[in-house]
Order: sequence, then structure tokens, then C-alpha cells
Amino acid sequence: MNKIRFIQIGCGKMSRYTIRYALDKGYDLVGAYDINPDIIGKKIGSIYNEVKSNIIIDSINDLNSIEESSADIAIIETMSLLNDIKDVARILLSKKINVITTCEEAFFAENSNPSLYRELDILAKANHVTITGSGYQDVFWGNLIYTLAGSTHKITKIKGSSSYNVEEYGIALADAHGVGLTPDEFDDKIASVDNITDEARNKLINNREFLPSYMWNTVGWLADKFNLTITDIKQRCVPIISDEDVYSETLGKNINKGEALGMSAIVTAKTKESITLEAECIGKVYVGSDIDLNEWTIHGEPDTSVVIKKPQTVELTCANIVNRLIDVINAKPGFVPTSKMETPNFIK
Repeated sequence: MNKIRFIQIGCGKMSRYTIRYALDKGYDLVGAYDINPDIIGKKIGSIYNEVKSNIIIDSINDLNSIEESSADIAIIETMSLLNDIKDVARILLSKKINVITTCEEAFFAENSNPSLYRELDILAKANHVTITGSGYQDVFWGNLIYTLAGSTHKITKIKGSSSYNVEEYGIALADAHGVGLTPDEFDDKIASVDNITDEARNKLINNREFLPSYMWNTVGWLADKFNLTITDIKQRCVPIISDEDVYSETLGKNINKGEALGMSAIVTAKTKESITLEAECIGKVYVGSDIDLNEWTIHGEPDTSVVIKKPQTVELTCANIVNRLIDVINAKPGFVPTSKMETPNFIK
């Protein structure tokens, strides 16, 4: 196909890499949108010195005025929940523009917001375009594990843990991790969501009100990739309490001793095939010698573990998004998780 034309939605900490990586591949940036009045009206090249582009950042409120098929694909790098990006996604899909997003729930939205997933799937199919969620988890929580399983005779359990510094991803992610909340506030706003019956959880899911941790969708993705049938799934979120005052650049204030630096979210699923999936994500404001860490073990015959220290999570996320653009454009229409796509490839 001809040179890929892309639109950037969200011009914050992540997009400085995504835009540069895409331009390095020879792709064309044809539009950029944000909600921040401090950057609206400015050129991309003026807010990211390393990016050479004269594209003006427009207000997200003007997105509906874009022309149909004016871009091949849009990159949404804003919020973590499907409910938060649905209006923007609807506009883009209705304008016959493919969508890829770092929205973590979109990685496998079918198991946390199925009615909205179906709505966007129908809209995408009607306009012959594709929407998907991708990023760091596409490789390091998904395809890497699937590839390792190719050397395994028998699997009884897949267990993973990944940690990341919430300071690197912006205010939306920090809020989703309860940064700065007291233990009581954390229990009320975040942990309480999981202290419910399966029936109550299913009701929240069907009403588009469930708040999944990132690993909820990752476990759904893994089950789909491995063709496993989940019979029971649980989620538990635990605050990581600071034992000292810590300044958060993202929040622009101190996290006081006794408040949450972030949280650990653990998702455990049992399957019809007797393979247990357990995945934990630890997102917090880093202190001292804290580092990003990605650890996974396939239990069975044989046991196999992989540990990746200090992965550059932000850059890897952005590079994966850019390398996935062609896959999304070439995918069948609809809301298609990357579990249904080819393994991501390096694009020269």
C-alpha cells in the first residue's frame, strides 16, 4: 500500500515517541488532537523538539469535522478504559478510519465491557475498518508467553507479574492506580469493586460499569490465544502504601506517608482445560532502586521462566503500536484483538 497516513489522538508523554517512531518509518502524520489548552494550536514540532512536523494540534472537540477516509489509521493514546475513549472511537470509525489504541481495556474488551465491544465491532464492520488495542502487553504479556508455550509438553499454570512506574504514563493511569489515596479511600474507590459476588460483577460488566485491572484483559487475551475456556475469574487490587513522603511529578504534589504509591492487581482464572492463568501488574510511583520488571513462568513439563529487567516500557509500547499499524489496516473489519492477528513484526 501507499505511505500510511495517521492521526494522533493525545499529545502527551507517550506520543512524543509514537509520532517520532512513525515518522521514522516514513509514515505521514496528517492530524493531531488533544484536550490540553496549553498545547492546542501549537505545532507538534514545537512541543517535541526531536519531532520534525508542522502539524497543528487541534482540539478534540473539532474531531468530528475531519473528512471521511482522511487517514488510514488513528492512534489513540489517552485513557485506560473503553468507556473513556468510546466517543472518539465512534467518530473515527464512522469516518472510515482504522483505530489502534493503548487503552488497556481495549486489549481484550470482550471480557470486561462486552456490550460496548459489540457496539464498536458492529460500527467498525459497517464502515469496513478495524479497531484494536495494543502496546507493551501485546508482546511482553501475550505473544512472548504464547511463543514460549510452543516448547512446552504440558501446561498446568501460567503465572506472570509485571511492574511499571506510573509516573511515565500520565495522570489518567495514576488515578486508575489509586496514587495518592489513603487506604480507606483506596478501599472505597478501587478495592471495593472486587469485593462482590460473581453475579454482582457480571451485572457491572453487562451495564458497562466494571473497572478491570490491566491483567483482567490480559488473562482474557491469553485464554483467547490459547483457545482456553474460562470457567471462573477473580480480581483483587491491593494498595502499595508509602512509608515516606514521596513527590509525584505526574500529580504535581507529595504522596504522604501512609498514602498509596499505586497498587498491585492480581487476576486468577480457572479454565475448562485445567490450566490456571494468574497475572499480576504492579503499577506505582517508583522510589529509590525500583525498576520495571517482567516475570512469567509456564508451569508444567518442563517449567520455564523468563525475567526481563528494566524493559523500557514506554518506548516498547510506542514501538509496538507503530509496528502494528499495518496489521490493523490489513485486518478484517471489526473490533479485532491482536490475539487474532499475526505475531507482531519489526518494521524497517
